[in-house]
Amino acid sequence: MDRVKADYMGMLATVMNALYLAEAFKRQDVKAQVVTPVPISNMTRIYEKDVALELMATGTVLINAAGTGHPYFSTDTITALRAAELQADCVLYAKNIDGVYDSDPRKNPNARKYKTLNYQTAIKNGLSAADIAAMHISKEARTPSYIFGLNEQDSITNACAYPHVKGLGGTYVSVDAELSYY
Repeated sequence: MDRVKADYMGMLATVMNALYLAEAFKRQDVKAQVVTPVPISNMTRIYEKDVALELMATGTVLINAAGTGHPYFSTDTITALRAAELQADCVLYAKNIDGVYDSDPRKNPNARKYKTLNYQTAIKNGLSAADIAAMHISKEARTPSYIFGLNEQDSITNACAYPHVKGLGGTYVSVDAELSYY
């Protein structure tokens, strides 16, 4: 399939997931708003920084969807970009792996998982914490990241409480983090 078309389809998939997530929040009496970089009827709002900050100030959970609206940018990149724009305290990356390793644990049974890691090491060693563009954006903005496994029970809830919940098993990445392993 053409890469550009595939990326557009992926963006639309993130909108569907975001709408579902917003409804899940609303069922828990939590205000949530899906924002996108492109108009999508009356289902979402166009992302604007000032509007996003106003929504968050009222306690509304902001759910970004549809990436940047352009192909060749990953969801990691837009996540880091929005976090930098909105001066987020931390970026939470829910992944299909439970943190960042010094090599691929599916290929190397001796791979070691980082507990803490700095962006410079992640970038220099090409570690798959998030894509390289996202790592550079977060490094420049000095926004820390927490990479955790999505498949663990209560992983999202626990990650939202990070660093106040200990023993989560993910990897904390920041500009100043000392390297440490589990």
